[in-house]
Amino acid sequence: MKQILITGANSYIGTSLESWLAKYPGKYSVDTIDMESDSWRDKDFSSYDVVFHVAAVVHVKEKNIEKYFKVNRDLAIEVAQKAKQEGVKQFIFPSTMGVYGVETGYITKDIMPNPKTAYAKSKLEAEKKLLILNDEKFKVAILRPPIVYGRGCKGNYLRLVKLALRMPVFPEISNKRSMIYIDNLCEFIRLLIDNCSSGIFFPQNKEYVNITELVKLIRKFHGKGTNTTKIFNLGIKVGLIFFKTFRKVFGSFVYDKGMPGGPEYMIDGQSINYEVVSFEKSIKYTERIV
Repeated sequence: MKQILITGANSYIGTSLESWLAKYPGKYSVDTIDMESDSWRDKDFSSYDVVFHVAAVVHVKEKNIEKYFKVNRDLAIEVAQKAKQEGVKQFIFPSTMGVYGVETGYITKDIMPNPKTAYAKSKLEAEKKLLILNDEKFKVAILRPPIVYGRGCKGNYLRLVKLALRMPVFPEISNKRSMIYIDNLCEFIRLLIDNCSSGIFFPQNKEYVNITELVKLIRKFHGKGTNTTKIFNLGIKVGLIFFKTFRKVFGSFVYDKGMPGGPEYMIDGQSINYEVVSFEKSIKYTERIV
């Protein structure tokens, strides 16, 4: 039985992973520890095979910018060092697609990170220092997922839902986005744990997501029809040049599917199958229409 410690209470990915692993009784044992106080330093890590470190800050005021680095970088490194010293075999660290510093583009293994925000900079600095700790006895796995969505998620997906439900007429756009449904991400993490994998990974759904089709599905599962039009497309093209919000909503931003952990990444001639829920069903389940 794999003994897993999730460091960071009440995170969306952490609680989702705990629920996912509970579907395999007798195979995984999961504990969670709150990182708000210093009491975690007194906890014995030696009984754990894996530490999944999800404690992080995402949105803080600009004047508290140092908090990003204190939590997302320094705390992560301290936890990893403790885990290594006490014999933990694997350390898994969720990072962000934001390390590339852009809102649009086609990301391949040859694209170098160039983070712009304090959040992304703190994550990338943590990645670099964590990978130094990687060796034969202590495997470090870094995740750079795209947009993660699912029932109860926060952030960009939730904002898109609110927008979609207010717009019976939506632009017909041919963009593509990498996204990953929470159950698919949890299954990917489960496979990382089973294989005690190390490296930087880029999990995503098998298919890229088109924003127009996504809006139509969201509205469909709320019993609403959608009319699409190309009448706004010229204005959107202009907006993509000048406005970050337009790029986030209407721009194309994808990972190459052949990157490590991607749906077309091959190991010994075989791809990794972790898409347990198809895209259409994932939107249905996210909107809790079953």
